[in-house]
Amino acid sequence: MELGLLYSGGKDSTLAALLLDDFYDVTLVTGHFGVTDDWEHAKAAAESVGFAHERIELDEAAARDAVEKMVADGFPRNGIQAVHEHALERLAAEGFDAIADGTRRDDRVPTVSRAQAQSLEDRHDVDYISPLSGFGRGAVDRLVDSALSVTVGPSEDIPRADYEAELRVLLREEHGEGAVAEVFPAHDQTYVEGPR
Repeated sequence: MELGLLYSGGKDSTLAALLLDDFYDVTLVTGHFGVTDDWEHAKAAAESVGFAHERIELDEAAARDAVEKMVADGFPRNGIQAVHEHALERLAAEGFDAIADGTRRDDRVPTVSRAQAQSLEDRHDVDYISPLSGFGRGAVDRLVDSALSVTVGPSEDIPRADYEAELRVLLREEHGEGAVAEVFPAHDQTYVEGPR
């Protein structure tokens, strides 16, 4: 069975791919808005761990709506959630037998509720799988430490292909450099260099 997994090049989505690899023909899929070429970071990470990689074009209007939502809220949660839901919809329409992401049990954003998962499955005749939904951050970190070589650092310094990278660019273009610091709290990101 063919599975498309939303992929950023980070530790969570890479671990999800490794967990699913025994059961599915996994393709790592990076959604992007065409704002930057950051999707290339995910492609390199996918190649470093031996998975096929594809990219799908997301609707730039969804990114711009997310940016305005983040500015109005003063924090990124609802904007990132909206973009993740948009990306899952696009991925579900790609013809895979199953789709997945790297969301963990204790993630605040993005999340996928049981109702959202069932809706995706029913409307697109696809299985939605969240292989890390039973794992907390500590368990994920221990598994990643045993299997992957990962770079960790401040979000603005780590090469990656998550939604945040392109949203930061749009936020800066529309609202200035200060808006990025106002909306996004300081936090670390990860980038997978390859297997350990």
